[in-house]
Amino acid sequence: MPSVPRAAEESTRPDERALIDRFGRIATDLRVSVTDRCNLRCSYCMPAEGLDWLPGADLLSGAELSRLIAIAVRELGVTEIRFTGGEPLLRKDIIDVIGAAAQLDPRPRMSLTTNGLRLPELAGALEAAGLDRVNVSLDTLRADRFFTITRRNRLDKVLDGMAAAAAAGLTPVKVNAVLMRGVNEDEAVPLLEYCLDQGYELRFIEQMPLDPQHAWDRDRMVTAAEILDMLGAAFELTPHPAPRGGAPAERWVVDGGRGSVGVIASVTQPFCAACDRTRLTADGQIRSCLFARTETDLRGPLREGADDAAISALWRNAMWGKAAGHGIDDAGFAQPDRPMSAIGG
Repeated sequence: MPSVPRAAEESTRPDERALIDRFGRIATDLRVSVTDRCNLRCSYCMPAEGLDWLPGADLLSGAELSRLIAIAVRELGVTEIRFTGGEPLLRKDIIDVIGAAAQLDPRPRMSLTTNGLRLPELAGALEAAGLDRVNVSLDTLRADRFFTITRRNRLDKVLDGMAAAAAAGLTPVKVNAVLMRGVNEDEAVPLLEYCLDQGYELRFIEQMPLDPQHAWDRDRMVTAAEILDMLGAAFELTPHPAPRGGAPAERWVVDGGRGSVGVIASVTQPFCAACDRTRLTADGQIRSCLFARTETDLRGPLREGADDAAISALWRNAMWGKAAGHGIDDAGFAQPDRPMSAIGG
């Protein structure tokens, strides 16, 4: 991945609608967290007792979410939206929010990242509302390990949810897996074999320092290189011919065309130079990076009557100040105060 070019001076932001930053990157992919709540307790995401959830009054209403999404698409050039959480399917009006976004012109591409538990009952409604596809988190195919990792005995429900998504046409169904040393690193091959058999697209993600306990340990992280070594011993992997662009995953064709697999090396091979994402939290804060230490409030101005032009200007300014990279390897790196469940994936 090429290095980030030299930053432009603070005063030279182009007078254009796009969410451009000082390094020439343009954010066209909006990650929208619709809730910080979750019905699993994954050990790398939150403690067993859960977290102090955001107060209801702090959360954006459905109308507020829809307005900010509309501003992003119509005024700021966003072309792709990913709904995240927490667990986004816990939000009661999620179908309405997706439906409103699907009516926008131009219509954005829309996906949703979920743990899959509510997909058996909601997949059809999500597709009818206009959702294009889903990403489902799945770190193991063993029921005992699923319970150890998530503190819930719900593996069968997740697998049923993935099948329901595929049957409803929310394809390609992408599967997100995090491998942890001493926990599930021996499942790289079984997970890929399962996904190939089912027609799902697997993405391995290096574990990132986004846990509320701030207990992330680099030595426990299974690296992208290790993952590829394990997969390469069982499958023939060749680089995927499609341009990567701003996609976080480096993709590989498996066994000459049986399927594909991706590896997201956020820690060991950061792709910050091509990042095209902007993030909206469930309480209306703009984050220019997953690891940002600062946020820009849109909820306050929104509720105080700011017009679309004022909201757009705040959003553009927030992205103009985006850092060159996440800085995980910098001596002064500090995790964000918010955990992943409050930021959105």
